[in-house]
Amino acid sequence: MKTLRPLSALRGSMAATLMAGATMLTPLAAQAEEEKVITAVMHSGLRVLDPVITTAHITRNHGYMVYDVLTAVDENFQPQPQMAEFAVSDDGLTYTFTLRDGLKFHDGAPVTGEDVVASLTRWGKRDSGGQMIFDVTASLEATDDKTVVWTLSEPFPPLMNVISKQSAVPPFIMPKRVAETSADETITEYVGSGPFVFETDEYEPGVSVTYSKFDGYVPRSEEASWMAGGKVVNVDKVVWTTMPDSLTAINALAAGEIDYLEQVQVDLLPILQTAPDVTVETRDPLGYVTIGRPNFLHAPFDNPKVRQAALEALSQENVLATMMGDPSYYKVCGAIFGCDTPLGDEAGAEAITSGAHPDKAKALLEEAGYDGTPIVLMAPTDVVSLSNQPVVAAQALREAGFNVDMQPMDWQTVVNRRAQQLPPAEGGWNIFFTNWMVPEISDPLINVMVNGRGDDAWFGWPSDEKIEALRSDFVAAASDAERKEVAVKIQEHVMDNVNYIHLGEYTMPQARENAIQNMIPSPVPVFWNVTKED
Repeated sequence: MKTLRPLSALRGSMAATLMAGATMLTPLAAQAEEEKVITAVMHSGLRVLDPVITTAHITRNHGYMVYDVLTAVDENFQPQPQMAEFAVSDDGLTYTFTLRDGLKFHDGAPVTGEDVVASLTRWGKRDSGGQMIFDVTASLEATDDKTVVWTLSEPFPPLMNVISKQSAVPPFIMPKRVAETSADETITEYVGSGPFVFETDEYEPGVSVTYSKFDGYVPRSEEASWMAGGKVVNVDKVVWTTMPDSLTAINALAAGEIDYLEQVQVDLLPILQTAPDVTVETRDPLGYVTIGRPNFLHAPFDNPKVRQAALEALSQENVLATMMGDPSYYKVCGAIFGCDTPLGDEAGAEAITSGAHPDKAKALLEEAGYDGTPIVLMAPTDVVSLSNQPVVAAQALREAGFNVDMQPMDWQTVVNRRAQQLPPAEGGWNIFFTNWMVPEISDPLINVMVNGRGDDAWFGWPSDEKIEALRSDFVAAASDAERKEVAVKIQEHVMDNVNYIHLGEYTMPQARENAIQNMIPSPVPVFWNVTKED
């Protein structure tokens, strides 16, 4: 086995436990000889197919397979043309997009400006940064089949960065008839213009999904870089299959029954050390953050002192150590915009980075008048990187005096339930834990957890006028120094108000058969440009 360790791994050895004896599976990767098929085990089963209606990573990843975007950031975080070239007027009020030749949907219809307008409009009702852009939008119109003109009432300098992001809820372009679906309802037709076709008849929700090469896709000529550049498909099909048990998935890869494993549980890595045809690597060096999100609508987390008590009760080190085991794969970090990003700063984070403080948490609960109201904590059991946080948190919260009702469920049930504003006792919730890629949280416009727009905010729905004013200040800032100053103020406010509980950073190893080559280093696992050797 060839092993490429994260940079941090050079500083320490991996603590791991060898587990063996799993029953091998019937080969899943066996396919007709004339086809090249990649069989991949992703971090979660795919159940939600609308990439605008949810921020779930598996749905976002599905979106990049099927759909395309106007512009995209490259590995240097620079917006690049994808479906369209773009130009910005000198006064910063007019953005003109010109669709490139050869664009068509999977049903054969050409992509037009009207498709773009409808798609951006729907996206702007759901996305945190998109909402702010549409606050200052004077008009968005297709002036002909290939041209879209976006006119603002006042400058919005980060516009290109926001629409080019590769984080949750990218502005995927859909046919007008699909994009006209209400932003509060899920689409029911899945036709994109991206490099792969979603095979509806082969889809088993939460179990298996098949993507076929779209022969009508015309890649850009530039080299692929993150979500930008040429998306050249070199295989006939990609099949995502679900294996909730980590040991089963690892043994399947070692036996050559699957081709790719998106997340490898760190303490099981030694199983792959004897596999001669497997490479383990970390293709996203920026990694992830893990967080806890309280529900602001219902007691007791509608009380800021109770939220502060929860923050004081938790320890980044305890959570990360339980998640990852090996310290070379995680880092205590209090910066809500990421420790290694331009806006990263740990101001006000001492409470969460210096260990658990149960006595202080108890005092805050007493001051808040907490009456023992049960805390419904949703606990996914089927995703490697999400199953440990709830267990550690539940124990810490109980030690601090919280009455915790931890409810096990699969991740897709969490994804569906977290969208419900019902009282916790009636099918709602009080807190859940999730992960984000560092690029997804690296500024106040794309970090959905600092959206304070109440019902229009991300799940948890905080109404926070102060943070909205600060986000507006960030947009209006005239220099990088001014933007950093505003970002620090947002950092301090989030730590004080506990819009969410920032629990540190980690990297996640992936593994592939050596026959799988040319995977693009990217925060998002993509399957264009990938080759499969015989």
